[in-house]
Amino acid sequence: MEKEKKQDDDNKSALVEKIQQLGQSNVPQAPDSNIHVLTIIGQVEGHIQLPPQNKTTKYEHLIPQLIAIEQNPKIEAVIILLNTVGGDVEAGLALSEMIASISKPTVSIVLGGGHSIGVPIAVATDYSFIVPTATMIIHPIRLTGMVIGVPQTFEYLDKMQDRVVNFVIGHSNIAEEKFKDLMFAKGNLTRDIGSNVVGADAVEYGLIDAIGGVKEAMEKVNELIGKTKHNGSETQ
Repeated sequence: MEKEKKQDDDNKSALVEKIQQLGQSNVPQAPDSNIHVLTIIGQVEGHIQLPPQNKTTKYEHLIPQLIAIEQNPKIEAVIILLNTVGGDVEAGLALSEMIASISKPTVSIVLGGGHSIGVPIAVATDYSFIVPTATMIIHPIRLTGMVIGVPQTFEYLDKMQDRVVNFVIGHSNIAEEKFKDLMFAKGNLTRDIGSNVVGADAVEYGLIDAIGGVKEAMEKVNELIGKTKHNGSETQ
């Protein structure tokens, strides 16, 4: 009797938790799949902890997941869902390099926004999609906090910016000159320099591979899995 009461209480508390977190009691469950979905939302949090009201993606949470994906034989591919305002440059580049170095097929979808350091994360995959209404803000690197006004500070910023530019042009089809033109454009952003690139334009510039959402990404990732299996059987 006591055991049944405890089980009933557990079920109730689980139900309350679902309602509090998701606003509904009946939540669809994803089946066990060979494709892992990784979400990067809000601000990419790096070495400095952001205020609790900020929606963040902590890079120290994603790095172990990416290692586990690479090691897990049941996972055959990864879909990265992006809706990010950007964030810590080094943390974003670290995630980009890790995604690019995964041996399994990877596909990204830019939903809503893939701004700032979200740009290299979006292009780090084998194939990238952007929904028609999504945007990507491309702008120079900024520093917050105290800045020491010496030439070395400018050189440091310039080298960091080169790392971002080189990664993006190395993992997409955009020309370096075009990417820098977008980065340093005047008048595109209010009181700032940079460009806000909408879905179709991102594809036209060669930054993103195609317009598409969940359906297109699933089709593409399954196609890449098929190619990987075919190539693997050929070499054996």
